[in-house]
Amino acid sequence: MLDETPDKINFLNEVRQLLFSLSPEKVNPVDRVLWVPMEMVKANNYNPNAVAKQEMQLLYTSIREDGYTQPIVTIWSEEEQKYIIVDGFHRNLIARMYKDIARRNSGRLPIVVIDKDVNDRMASTVRHNRARGKHSVDGMTNIIYNMIKNGESDAVICKKLGMEPLELVKLKHITGFAKMFKNYEYSKAIKEIIHHTDSAEL
Repeated sequence: MLDETPDKINFLNEVRQLLFSLSPEKVNPVDRVLWVPMEMVKANNYNPNAVAKQEMQLLYTSIREDGYTQPIVTIWSEEEQKYIIVDGFHRNLIARMYKDIARRNSGRLPIVVIDKDVNDRMASTVRHNRARGKHSVDGMTNIIYNMIKNGESDAVICKKLGMEPLELVKLKHITGFAKMFKNYEYSKAIKEIIHHTDSAEL
């Protein structure tokens, strides 16, 4: 159980920050886990992951019995002056839903902080979700739309999200997403893929 004295928790966070500054493992965010007040942590608006009620109950049981074994991955937003969740929304939600968890952790959440721009942090969210085999088509479509709107190319999107070009094209086209880019100049090879996709749907 964490000490309930905020000053002690803040002091320990400062010690962790100091140790991290001296660490040869700076490339690994897990080398600096901080406990921050829940009100300083905010969900992102693009997470494509969905967890069933039964799995949420299991997550609660896991955290209740074993404690937090994984920190929440965040980025720091200067604009909002909050930590924005990249991965771990449901670990965050458990502390907000169950008072026993929040009380045991003195109203704080364990976080690590990564330094990413908006496209890279959306990609990080997808990579975390896909590595666990959990992401939704609607959420993926929303992320891809935003990445393209922010100027990311198809090739870079595929690289960052771990997708095959065919997978990206089919996702954009089958969901009707391609209609939003009807004036986009696809390569001859991509046009062939879209043509075959249309034929297969008929």
